[in-house]
Amino acid sequence: MIRPFGLGTLLLLLLAACTSEVKEQSNQDQERPNIVFIMSDDHAYQAISAYSDKLMQTPNIDRIADDGMLFTNACVTNSICAPSRAVILTGKHSHLNGKIDNRFPFDTTQITFPQLLNDAGYQTAMFGKLHFGNNPKGFDQFKILPGQGHYYNPDFITKEEGRIRLEGYTTDIITEMTLDWLKNERRDEDPFLLMYLHKAPHRAWQPAERHFKEYVKKTFPEPPTLFDDYEGRGTAARQAEMNVFTHMTWAGDNKLNPEIIDELGIKQSNNHGRRALEGLRKRQTTAQRTAWEEAYDPVMQAFKERYHSMSHEDLMRWKYQRYMQDYLACIAAVDEGVGQVLDYLDERGLSENTIVVYTSDQGFYLGEHGWFDKRFIYDESFKTPLLVKWPGIIEPGSINTQMVQNLDFAPTFLRCANIIPPADMQGENLIPLFEGKNEGFRDAVYYHYYEYPGAHMVKRHYGIVTEEYKLAHFYDDVDEWELYDRKKDTLEMLNVYSDPNYQSVVEDLTMRLSDLRTKYQDSEDLDQHFINMYKEAGRR
Repeated sequence: MIRPFGLGTLLLLLLAACTSEVKEQSNQDQERPNIVFIMSDDHAYQAISAYSDKLMQTPNIDRIADDGMLFTNACVTNSICAPSRAVILTGKHSHLNGKIDNRFPFDTTQITFPQLLNDAGYQTAMFGKLHFGNNPKGFDQFKILPGQGHYYNPDFITKEEGRIRLEGYTTDIITEMTLDWLKNERRDEDPFLLMYLHKAPHRAWQPAERHFKEYVKKTFPEPPTLFDDYEGRGTAARQAEMNVFTHMTWAGDNKLNPEIIDELGIKQSNNHGRRALEGLRKRQTTAQRTAWEEAYDPVMQAFKERYHSMSHEDLMRWKYQRYMQDYLACIAAVDEGVGQVLDYLDERGLSENTIVVYTSDQGFYLGEHGWFDKRFIYDESFKTPLLVKWPGIIEPGSINTQMVQNLDFAPTFLRCANIIPPADMQGENLIPLFEGKNEGFRDAVYYHYYEYPGAHMVKRHYGIVTEEYKLAHFYDDVDEWELYDRKKDTLEMLNVYSDPNYQSVVEDLTMRLSDLRTKYQDSEDLDQHFINMYKEAGRR
């Protein structure tokens, strides 16, 4: 005979069930890791000593690799700032999330992984550079730079205070905001997502006082392709406008005083650089500007005395050194900030259950092929640094060569939080790679660049990249194909698309590229659609 439960028994059962549910939720929260996503802007992998120590030491960023995994074939889907960030947030290629370039607006109806984490109980915060939109969705707290932002005394768009201006150096301020949130706003009972996003080392490379005093005295090794003449490449490489000598501005980029430029009679195609340097001067406090001039004026006076005896090669080398001095000095401040955040996580016992990621929104040219900037499918632009640590999951000191992309962050973070990614997310789950399980992972990635005509005039192109080869199609006002043997031609100096010895490779990759375009829902119709958008916007 089955007896009905009495009221007391029911209450006890309900209490037990609730207690069990609370414990289960609590255990789930404890198991779900915190996520600290650190991203810099235009940070070349060549300027991280975990990848190469030829240019500088980055001991704090390297700590992430020492305690975790270094990815040697990490790459982006579209090598330009705002589109890369849109891919990271949505887990979808540019042609689907709508952010194909820096100028057309982001589709704010897109669902982003921070929204999904926030809905699932994660406390979320973003500090630093987003680069599009003023009200990022899914964040309990944010303080972001408007657009590109400023290095000195920057403005921030905040969730609670409106627009504010803070005195100081932007890298340090972003780090201070991040640490303040960890110390004073983070809830102990909830897992968290913290996006710590640096402006540096984006152009025009304006370092902090403590670093420019040191770095203006340094000399750096030149890349072997600094004086590349682009023989063996196609039209796109020859016509790109990102040459260190020709297109880097004397004032804004190299910090040459406009007064000296005028005195020497140096010709410039526009006043962009002059306006950039004048803007910096206006932004700085009297003390900041005095310190700047004390460090930079002697460098500029020495250049003035030499200028008329310098050859084209001498001038190229001078501009390259000035570029490296400021660019790398900006990274020095980033590395210090990363160290402060890592130290805090260690001190508070948070590191053991926290995934820490360091990456950039894309790669960057540091004089290779005579270039600065990015945009191309060529390695220095296409590849991006990626260092990840996750205690208990990732073996310290691991190296991974798989073809991973910024497309993969969103679904991976969701999987880490026990959330099934939306069906329209296109990235792969990286957790098996974290665990050392590489079998069955993708063997090729898809790339597509759109912003043409535009800054630096890099032609539209799409392509497929494997660990061994790279096939790219440049289209719109040209119709050219390029194939590079990534193992034999590591500097990517020779297009072998028409070489008879590579015809079987061309046939195979062409077919696979077509399959990837179908898989990711890209097409010639979409190519033409985006070309028409440019025409309608008057960009031709």
